[in-house]
Amino acid sequence: MKISNETKVGALTAIAITFLILGFNFLRGRTMFKTGHFIYAKYANTKGIMVSNPVYINGYQVGSVFELENSDKALSSILVTIKLKDYYMIPDNSVAVIKESMLGTPSVEIKLGNSTKGMMTGDTIRTVSEPGLVGEVMDKLGPVGDQLKQTIKSLDAVLNNINTVFDPNTKNNLQAVIANMNQTTASLQKSAVSIENMLHQQSGTITQSMNNVNSFTKNLVDNNEKLSRTMSNVEKTTEQLSKADLEGSVTALKAALTKLNTVMAKVDSQEGSLGKLINDKALYNNLNNTMLSANTLIDDLRMHPKRYVNISVFGKKDKTGPLMQPLADSTKTSQK
Repeated sequence: MKISNETKVGALTAIAITFLILGFNFLRGRTMFKTGHFIYAKYANTKGIMVSNPVYINGYQVGSVFELENSDKALSSILVTIKLKDYYMIPDNSVAVIKESMLGTPSVEIKLGNSTKGMMTGDTIRTVSEPGLVGEVMDKLGPVGDQLKQTIKSLDAVLNNINTVFDPNTKNNLQAVIANMNQTTASLQKSAVSIENMLHQQSGTITQSMNNVNSFTKNLVDNNEKLSRTMSNVEKTTEQLSKADLEGSVTALKAALTKLNTVMAKVDSQEGSLGKLINDKALYNNLNNTMLSANTLIDDLRMHPKRYVNISVFGKKDKTGPLMQPLADSTKTSQK
């Protein structure tokens, strides 16, 4: 039986198309026959996931998306078929999450659970919807934008208040304050120079003071023994003073002062001879007259002894009268 060229061309074309379809599906990760390990996941939003997108566990690609189909006509959920390269021990409480990428295609990441029971082929894994990188950024930028708006409003109000407060007079006052601050800064610089000169090691006052302190401490060290003896003597003296009857001495002194005050009061009150002698003027005059008469009598006895004692048998009796006042030389002598 002879086959025509047209038949050969048609058969070759069909075979080529078949291989093309098989190769395309193979490159996309699909096969004509649904063989291997498959698990399923349902998402309300697939976020652009497509067939042949990778599936990762801990950063390692364990499979790819094999098929996408809607669960119902309302598209309330999308059933994603995941084909695994091999059987893996995936705990049945694991979660499949769609990860968005700003620079590449989205992928499915399986976060392993802690169950000891593994998933079998045909099981449905739990899913969780995450906002993704862009969504997280926008969610975080939203409150920041609101706060930024409030901050700008507050800053605008503050600037308005500053413009209101800073009138021309205030500006002039601020300029004067700044000028005073410049002068103060210049004074501080001069003071710093003076302090630096004072702190100079050779001629500084502080260095000399430290030298004096060192000399004083050296003298203390050199005279440590003398100071110890002095402190010991002071300690003994204070011990003796503490043992002395100071209270009795003070009491006796108070009693003596009381008696002295009593005597002085009596002297001042003209009681007794001493008080009358000090305060009575008549007694003073009488004593003065008595002393004057005694001086007169002594002078008269010295000038006219024969008038009072006459032992001469042939003597002549002194007929002169008695003295009425003491002689001038005896008065001067008595006054001296």
